[in-house]
Amino acid sequence: MTTPSLYKTAAGEKAVMDIYDKALAQWPVAYETLILPTRHGDTFVIACGSETALPLILLHGAGTNSTIWRGDIRSYSQNYRVYAVDLLGEAGKSAANRPAWDSPAYAEWLEDLLDALHIEKAALVGISQGGWTALKFAVNQPTRVENLVLICPGGVVPDKKSFIIRAIGFSLMGKKGLQRMIRLLYGKQPIPEGVEDAVAVVMGNFKARLGILPIFSDMELGRLTMPTLLIGGTDDPMRDLDSIAARLQTFVPNLKVDIIPGAGHVVLNTIERIMTFLNMERSVHEMSMVTPG
Repeated sequence: MTTPSLYKTAAGEKAVMDIYDKALAQWPVAYETLILPTRHGDTFVIACGSETALPLILLHGAGTNSTIWRGDIRSYSQNYRVYAVDLLGEAGKSAANRPAWDSPAYAEWLEDLLDALHIEKAALVGISQGGWTALKFAVNQPTRVENLVLICPGGVVPDKKSFIIRAIGFSLMGKKGLQRMIRLLYGKQPIPEGVEDAVAVVMGNFKARLGILPIFSDMELGRLTMPTLLIGGTDDPMRDLDSIAARLQTFVPNLKVDIIPGAGHVVLNTIERIMTFLNMERSVHEMSMVTPG
């Protein structure tokens, strides 16, 4: 059976892929691209950093792709073998398949991906829907997650109904609505140059996935024993980060919380915070592996 296109037109798909390819042409470090088979579809991966370094998986959010990591990839790849992964069914180069969120599919998908990369255990960084995907894998395969970084993740508390109503309204307002939506998502942070144009191309041509991410149960969250960092903004219009932090603190014993004043659902300038956490946890892990002589 043929999978329906994720784009409104063939020309629209080309426009989005042209932006992707332009971003890859400006990738600031040496990289290779991989297409890896999984039971839920072929998956496109951008790999960079030393092949002998510890593995780090990056998972972007909905309606985007792995090129969102371009600004931070130099820092990530200094100490890690980084795999920026295009989520299934999103505006990237992975399969158009959209498995049910309330099934084991996304955990199986990441399991297949790690197996294809010959990775037994990795650190995961996920944004929004990518954070939900990282959580889905972590609660199903906790022994394969070294560290977990969640940036405004879905699936911990319900999304704000007010955001859904505002998003529908903005979608009916054309270019002005798009501008207001972007401003809402960035909170009090400055909007980087070129973002509005790129978002307009994607939103104008890509068929966004509709639906609500399932909420993880108490039992599932209780499996998160790995060091975990939660990052978000005080001005996130989609999710209440204080509520997310409170729920995770109840079940996740090794949790650090970093809520940034003025940041929206899009959170800028997180790389230093994330690298500090990852490198600190890596040092602790390495020290624990040293046997006293």
